Amino acid sequence: MQKISTCLWFDGRAAEAAEFYTSTFDDSSILTSMPGPDGQVLTVDFEIEGRQFMALNGGPAFTFNEAVSLVVNCDSQDEVDRYWDALLEGGGEESQCGWLKDKFGLSWQIVPAGMPSLLNGPDPAGSQRAMEAMLKMRKLDINALQKAYDGD
Repeated sequence: MQKISTCLWFDGRAAEAAEFYTSTFDDSSILTSMPGPDGQVLTVDFEIEGRQFMALNGGPAFTFNEAVSLVVNCDSQDEVDRYWDALLEGGGEESQCGWLKDKFGLSWQIVPAGMPSLLNGPDPAGSQRAMEAMLKMRKLDINALQKAYDGD
C-alpha cells in the first residue's frame, strides 16, 4: 500500500467510476470493495498504472471541480488521442489546453510528455509561439505545437 493515495468522492457511482478508469488505463485493477451499512458499495480501492485510488460513495454534498485534476503524460499523439477519446466517452466535456472532464465530472489533463521542452525550451520566442498555439487548442496536437515552436 502506498503511503499517500487519492480519495475521489462520488454520488453513488464509485464502482462504475472505478470500473471505467481501470478499463481505460493499462496496468490497472480493482483491488477491494467495501459495502456500507445499507449493503451498497461504500468504497472501492483501485489502481491505475501503479497509483492507488479510493472511490467513495459520499453522496451529493461535494462535487469535482478544476481545482484538482489528474495529469496523464503521453508519449505519443496516438496515446493523447486514445486517452482523450476514452475519457470523453459517455458524456465527458472538452475544455482547453489539453483539459477535459470525464462523465463523472473529474478533470483530467492529457499532456504530451514533451510539453516542458516546448514551453520552456532554449528558444524563448519558440516557447512563446508554442504557448500561443496551445492556448488555441482543446486536445493538444504534438506536431502543431512543435511546428509553432520551430516557427513553421
